[in-house]
Amino acid sequence: MTEMAAADDLGKAGKNVEEGVKGLTKGARGFQDEFLEFLKKYQVIGLAVAFVIGAAATKLVTSVVNDVVMPIIAVLMPKGDWRTSEFMVGPIKFLFGDLVGAIIDFVIIALVVFIVVKYIMKGDTTKKI
Repeated sequence: MTEMAAADDLGKAGKNVEEGVKGLTKGARGFQDEFLEFLKKYQVIGLAVAFVIGAAATKLVTSVVNDVVMPIIAVLMPKGDWRTSEFMVGPIKFLFGDLVGAIIDFVIIALVVFIVVKYIMKGDTTKKI
C-alpha cells in the first residue's frame, strides 16, 4: 500500500469517527429533549417539590400533635401518658396509644392537604390533579 492510499484510508476513518461522534451527540440531545418533555408533561418536578414539602410538613404536624393536641388528650386520659395506653385481652397486650397518635397525625395531614389543594384549585376548577 502506498503512502497516498494509507493517508486516504486514514482520512476516511477520521471522517467515519467524526460522523459517529456527531451521531452520538445528536442521539444524546434527542434523549435530553425527550427527558425534559417527560418532566414537563407529567409535572415530575412539581411532584418532587410536593414530596419534599410533604416530608417537612409531616414533621411539623407530628410536632403539633405531640406538643399541642396530645397534652389536651392526656388530661382526659386516666393515666395521663396516652402513648403507653394499652388494652389487655387475656395474655395479649394491645398498645393503642401510639395508634391513636398516628391516626390523629394522618387526619391532620389529610385536612391540611385538602385545604391547600382546595385553595390552589379555587381559581381554576377545570384542572384535575
